[in-house]
Amino acid sequence: MAIVKCFMFNPFQENTYVVYDETNTCVIVDPGMYHQAEEEALQDFISRKNLTPVLLLNTHCHIDHIFGNKFVKDTYNVPFYAHELDMDNLRSAPQHASMFGVSMGPSPEPDAFIEPGKDITFGNTTLKVLFTPGHSTGSVSFYNAENNFVLAGDTLFMGSIGRTDLPGGNYETLIDSIKSQLLTLPNATIVYSGHGSETTIVREKNGNPFLV
Repeated sequence: MAIVKCFMFNPFQENTYVVYDETNTCVIVDPGMYHQAEEEALQDFISRKNLTPVLLLNTHCHIDHIFGNKFVKDTYNVPFYAHELDMDNLRSAPQHASMFGVSMGPSPEPDAFIEPGKDITFGNTTLKVLFTPGHSTGSVSFYNAENNFVLAGDTLFMGSIGRTDLPGGNYETLIDSIKSQLLTLPNATIVYSGHGSETTIVREKNGNPFLV
């Protein structure tokens, strides 16, 4: 059974996720650690749970979701996957960070590019890659059917949707991604977003003002 642990990190209050199962292997999704205390919080959880990280995944490559990429790579020496269409965001992240009044060094380059429609597997867990552009050009979501959840990055939030005024954003593309890739998931699917509280597909179908 896959378990999802959420941490809220950095000045942008971004959600970083650790997904793990009974094999004690885990993946780290969108590491947003900005301060040493946040790095230690993630590391302490992984150590206390006796987990072995095996992958680093980015749903997209805006700065708040990749602050911790280098720390994860340096600490755990795991393969790093992201979508090729988000490489401009990844490579220009230090410049984008300075525009928001924060600083960061360059992120490591991906070891491989994420392929939508393909499965990412670790331990006894399978994550299906859904291509959900709109918030950024290469945004993806990770869906686990067995345990009924999707890691949606900044595509869909409780009562809201991702902003489209950042590099690679497009409103019409975002709405199409949500309706074709996320709202077609089972109603009970839990949505773990890049910011804020978790929600469900049925809740957003029935009450999200951007989608009704």
